[in-house]
Amino acid sequence: MLCSVNNIVGAHGRGGHKERVGRLEIFDFATLRTDTVADKVDVFEVADDGATLVYRDGKRLRAIPADKKPGVKADAGDADGPPTRRSGWIDLERLRVSIESRREWPQMLREVWRLQRNQFWSEDMSGVDWDGAWQRYSPLVERVATRADLSDLVWEMQGELGTSHAYETGGDHRKPPAVALGHLGCDTRFDETDGSYEITRIVRGDAWDTAADSPLNAIGVEARVGDRIVAIGGQRLSRRTPPAALMVNQSGARLLLTLRRGRGAEAALREVTVTALADEVPARYREWVEGNRRQVHERSQGRVGYFHLPDMMAAGFAEFHRYFGSECERDALIVDVRYNRGGHVSQLLLEKIARRRIGYALSRWTQPTSYPEEAVAGPVVALANEHAGSDGDIFSHGFKLMKIGPLVGTRTWGGVVGIFPRHMLVDGTQTTQPEFAFWFSDVGWGVENHGTDPDIEVDNAPQDHVAGIDRQLETALATALGRIESDKTPPPDFGVRPKLARPPMPRRR
Repeated sequence: MLCSVNNIVGAHGRGGHKERVGRLEIFDFATLRTDTVADKVDVFEVADDGATLVYRDGKRLRAIPADKKPGVKADAGDADGPPTRRSGWIDLERLRVSIESRREWPQMLREVWRLQRNQFWSEDMSGVDWDGAWQRYSPLVERVATRADLSDLVWEMQGELGTSHAYETGGDHRKPPAVALGHLGCDTRFDETDGSYEITRIVRGDAWDTAADSPLNAIGVEARVGDRIVAIGGQRLSRRTPPAALMVNQSGARLLLTLRRGRGAEAALREVTVTALADEVPARYREWVEGNRRQVHERSQGRVGYFHLPDMMAAGFAEFHRYFGSECERDALIVDVRYNRGGHVSQLLLEKIARRRIGYALSRWTQPTSYPEEAVAGPVVALANEHAGSDGDIFSHGFKLMKIGPLVGTRTWGGVVGIFPRHMLVDGTQTTQPEFAFWFSDVGWGVENHGTDPDIEVDNAPQDHVAGIDRQLETALATALGRIESDKTPPPDFGVRPKLARPPMPRRR
């Protein structure tokens, strides 16, 4: 028999589809039938004896016979019942483990060293004396006093490799108190006259996504710039009690805000209920992207398109397909990979950006469609900076190497030896081994520890940020407009449409 999990949930669950948990199914090679073992499964594994199958549903574990065919259950409540031998559910509350962390640390450090020795991309460890590194760092583990000290030691030892992506995360650290701070998605300024906080800016994110927009924009709230927040939850604000002080542990909570609009005798107090954001980043990110896009459209009179790629993973892939289909129809395109966190989809995106229009499909009732579809209509300019790394490095270098267009900004991060995180230490720590080094036809191994140099170098100074000026974006826009003029690619002339009428018959004489 063969077991498999269906209905794998996507990274974002977007597209209007409800997220569904996995379903564990079993396939019988004798009968060629598929049956369901469990409707809700996150992960499963067959024990070494080949006779027991353990699966996880949320925070619950269940052990069942691996060869048991689904059928009529002896107890209909087994699947949802309490932990028993009959149901197979394991009572995790009974587990008690006493750990002496100091006895774990020497083995953990040795395991980190061994994983690097066995998985590092180059067998000679890039010329680093890895045995010597162990002799140098291993005696220090006896002086480690806390789990944080061990992390420092691991980072220092892995740093001897001089290679990117050698990380250490997680583990059995002492957890600080969780402070789930709520957010309103706005900027405020203290008003000395009455101790309130004037709203100076309200973030405009995705109006259709409550998690990516300021709650002050919600229907029924309708706060405005200039309104003042007087109290939160009935507690008066002051210089010593700013809004954030009353938002502690209010993430996702419904809050009563007291707002004042106007001044003097005309000032009116009103109370509104909002749901505090758990994270302002999605809303502020969307506002930044849309602000850049609007600026590019307005200054180019709609001739230049723009989109940003935050990473080369699920979020970046989604951002690309959110914008590319419409932005590529303009006369030129700016692809912004500044602050790109990397990932693994750069080759898919480069392939689409490099498309060139070689034909069109025409219909009676619609506009002409390019062939291939979603191919850029004109020149392309890319934006990068020192915070674009990993697959962001690779995208930037591939963009130049494929001669898609000029790269504007500053030199990228310079880390292109990729990882495949899959090894855990005994306390849950995950370390990464640089396993996949990238070589390019123009610079060989030269992107690692250097990055990609832009064709047009321009930096944003701190004073530019304070003044709200983005010189890199301005330069990219000027470059794109200049290329439109220099290329002067005329719109396609489809000529006279084919005439297929029967030719007239010659007359008899």
